[in-house]
Amino acid sequence: MTIKSRAMNRKLLFGIIFLGSIFIMQQVRAQAFLGALAFGGNLTQVDGDEVYGFKKIGFNVGVAAIYPFDDKWSLSIEASYSQKGAYQKYPHQADPTKLLPYYNLRLSYLEVPLIAHFTDKGFLNFGLGLSWGRLVGIKEIEWGETVHSSTTNSPYSDNDINGIVSIQIPIYKRFKFNFRYAYSFAKIRTREFSNIFGDTWKRDQYNNILTFRIIYVFNERIKKEE
Repeated sequence: MTIKSRAMNRKLLFGIIFLGSIFIMQQVRAQAFLGALAFGGNLTQVDGDEVYGFKKIGFNVGVAAIYPFDDKWSLSIEASYSQKGAYQKYPHQADPTKLLPYYNLRLSYLEVPLIAHFTDKGFLNFGLGLSWGRLVGIKEIEWGETVHSSTTNSPYSDNDINGIVSIQIPIYKRFKFNFRYAYSFAKIRTREFSNIFGDTWKRDQYNNILTFRIIYVFNERIKKEE
């Protein structure tokens, strides 16, 4: 995808997210739904990139509508912005002729997670669901230099479908702490690697994400202490 077409898609998707956020807030006003804002960050890696560890830090922010079926079961839909990628400052084998960092990848997505939740004893909230993400930004650096081909003609898939496991606990009134683990169902890229001996091999790559967020629920009823 070219820079121009990616920029057009980015504007279109931000517009969709904006309109979706308005729709969510309108549903919240109907009182059948709860509304929520979420802000936090991701620790991510890309499996299959020959770089290991959850070293890449990125933002994760979103707005959500929550439909409670009863005191235990609920369904949430969210519009969010999520930064993923990978990072490694030093290479496995040093090369004094090249710059650092060895590898730095930032993938920015607009996402729509849909999650079913179960609340145990009114306290611990477990969630399981799916998320569709649309790639809206790429920045890839190898040996301290930008890989321009990644932005002009991206080898990365435009879509990222994740499975999500979520845990949420109340911390103060309408504020919650949320942890999520997410993983790509389908590859986001296939890349060919080589070594100094001339050997080559290919690996499929997948996003692997740990998310930590604070959630504020607007119109949730707070139980009074007896």
